[in-house]
Amino acid sequence: MTIKQFEYKPLSHFSYAILCGNKIALVDPERDPDQYYKFAEEHNATIVAVFETHPHADFVSSHLQIHKETGAILYASKLVGADYTHKTFDDGDVVKIGNVTFTALNTPGHSPDSITIVATEDEDTALFTGDTLFIGDVGRPDLRENAGNTKAKRLDLAKSMFNTITQVFNYLPNDAIVYPTHGAGSLCGKNMSSEGSSTLGEQRKTNWAFNTNNENAFIDHLLDSQPFIPHYFGYNVDINKNGAANLKGSIADIPLKLNDALLNSDDLIIDTRIEEDFKNGHKRNSFNIMALEENHKFETWLGSIVKPEEEFSMVAKDYNHAEELLSRVAKIGYESQVKQIYTLGEQSWIKSSILDLKKFKENLEAYTIVDIRNQSETEAGKFFDKALTIPLHELRERIAEIPTDKPIVVHCAGGYRSAAGSSIVAHHINDVPVYDLGDAVNEYK
Repeated sequence: MTIKQFEYKPLSHFSYAILCGNKIALVDPERDPDQYYKFAEEHNATIVAVFETHPHADFVSSHLQIHKETGAILYASKLVGADYTHKTFDDGDVVKIGNVTFTALNTPGHSPDSITIVATEDEDTALFTGDTLFIGDVGRPDLRENAGNTKAKRLDLAKSMFNTITQVFNYLPNDAIVYPTHGAGSLCGKNMSSEGSSTLGEQRKTNWAFNTNNENAFIDHLLDSQPFIPHYFGYNVDINKNGAANLKGSIADIPLKLNDALLNSDDLIIDTRIEEDFKNGHKRNSFNIMALEENHKFETWLGSIVKPEEEFSMVAKDYNHAEELLSRVAKIGYESQVKQIYTLGEQSWIKSSILDLKKFKENLEAYTIVDIRNQSETEAGKFFDKALTIPLHELRERIAEIPTDKPIVVHCAGGYRSAAGSSIVAHHINDVPVYDLGDAVNEYK
């Protein structure tokens, strides 16, 4: 078998195509299936199966679209209660594709319905572990309390994860290759490696989960200091349980307005241009969530700041960027919330207040400083002793906590989040200037 790993870096997502002669099985495909179709054409092969390790919280899968367009059989655990046409795939179930044998292991812990796909050919074994086993970590167990229709308590799932790691994986060989669905940067775990694969033997040596034999200690470590849960996670679980609509059809009718010159808008505007362009001029009601580079975690922050079913419009850099933006929004299933997408024409747009760094450094007490980093970051240490800490994903709901008797300076750890945070604060607070410290925060680390 030949295994092709695909990576979508903004969501730290890995998906897989397993070439079995002239047939292909996919594991946990992303929203846009084009790359899988191109891979199939390059190898003169047919996609015949799609395995879903669980209903994903952090991205929308294209499994239903692939089924409709290729006829591929969809496989998922019976515990999912999937609403799309599928075959159940649980402990003991076997699927033979070419010379490759696929078997299922129920591996609950991240979710109650998680499975690991075991692919074997001759002496080779590959483990597609979904969000159960990562490189260097295991999946977080706290997403299903409030995410999706199928609820499960974090303590119960943490206990299930302990059993999965200490019992279920026991008989598998050390030379089995582990292929997870996420790497570093995903919010589905806390300390995973950026590596895309490892051997099971290496994980048994180096992954804390295989080296914590006491159940209580395992659970305490697993539950401690997990990242925040974005608004969109539960929404995506339900989309994936039902099966998402065709990508191109779902974005085809979103209106595009080129060179728009209307300043006023009642819509919430998500302006995705670089911060310099945003600060030089933007529409009213705008939040600056940049989406021009792979390292811009646009999808994560869009789904953390904007709630599911909350309508918004977007500003793009240019026409080509507008097309790319629609695809990125659809990665988390938010395309149905987009009312319109704009590029900006000539207008005396709203300009952001620019911080005088010299004055700021000389008199920090003259400013209200808002630290919008995550809780784990601020617990590790503040850059400014008297900073008010409100994580970015909570900022809209907690804006009333920010005093307005002094100018406000917003900072994060490097500048990307503070561009968004300062634009949110400036939208809500008009009584005093609101500034973005930007990358100047590096001088205070």
